[in-house]
Amino acid sequence: MPATASTACTVSTQALVTCLANVVVNPLILLCFAVGLLVFIYGVIEFMAGLAQESDKKEQGKQHMLYGLIGMFIMAASYAIIKLIATTVGTDIPLR
Repeated sequence: MPATASTACTVSTQALVTCLANVVVNPLILLCFAVGLLVFIYGVIEFMAGLAQESDKKEQGKQHMLYGLIGMFIMAASYAIIKLIATTVGTDIPLR
């Protein structure tokens, strides 16, 4: 009887991890990636607006583009690390 209880617990834990990844982790990573993309686009617009002027708009635009790219890279890398850990452990986290 204990073997059945442990199997049920494993299936339940795996379902919990999958549900948690689908409901919390994936949308949070997607939201942060979208924020990074918006910061990058804002930086491009700011840089383009600063081309006609000799102000700090160009430099601020470059900084925002850099921060946006770094943010998107970190989000992509974090998803890859989570996927690697999930594959190593044996659970499947679907891409959404």
